[in-house]
This record gives sequence, structure tokens and C-alpha cells, in this order.
Amino acid sequence: MKRGYCSDIEEATIANNDFRRVLYTGEHLQLVLMSLAPGEEIGEETHEDRDQFFRFEEGAGVVVIDGKENQVEDNFAVIVPAGACHNVKNTSDEPLQFYTLYGPPEHKDKTVHSDKEQAERDDENDHWDGKTSE
Repeated sequence: MKRGYCSDIEEATIANNDFRRVLYTGEHLQLVLMSLAPGEEIGEETHEDRDQFFRFEEGAGVVVIDGKENQVEDNFAVIVPAGACHNVKNTSDEPLQFYTLYGPPEHKDKTVHSDKEQAERDDENDHWDGKTSE
């Protein structure tokens, strides 16, 4: 029997201090917490085969999608379609706390990167290997 994922996502997102923390990985979707320090960004990326959803819980920033800047703050949601070049930037003086859903999954289940530097070092080794949370 599958359990899925059920938790207070706002509380989990705000409590997260890691750059990236994979909470749940299904066969077709992945839930990931993220926290960007003031002035930090995820860096431009394009996912040719997956759509991505962002939900912002605390802080303020900019999501750039194919060159268009979108201001975001608490309670904003953004969808980035597959194939769009995008970036998330923290423009505030406090952490930018958000979660993201990828479909299909992007990272190995339970991946934790405490900071962006660790995420960049592990980039070649953290791609989803087909293993799910359950």
C-alpha cells in the first residue's frame, strides 16, 4: 500500500534551511524544499522534459522565465513549462523560502544539499535514479 505525502508544507518550507531538500519522490512527481540566502540564485537552467511548479512562502525574489522577470513574494505560485530557460533569485535581505514540484522527478530521493556549492559539486551524482520514496 502506498502512503503518499501529507504534512504541513508551509511549516516544513519555512523551517527548511537547506538549499535543496527532497521530501518525496513518486514515479511521476517530486516535492523539493528550497531556501536561497539573500542575493543567492539557483542559476539559469532549462528542463526539456519536465514542467516545474514553485510556491513561495517567505521572502521576496524574481523568477525569470525565458527572459521575462516575474516578481514573487509570500503566497505566490509560478509554473515553468518544460523547455523554458528559468532562474529564481532572492532579492530580499532574508531567506527566500519555497518549495517546488517537478514532473517527472529531477533528483535522487532524499537528496539534501545544505548549500548551493554542495548542489553544484553533486550535480552529476544526484540525478533521479528511478527510486521512489515508497
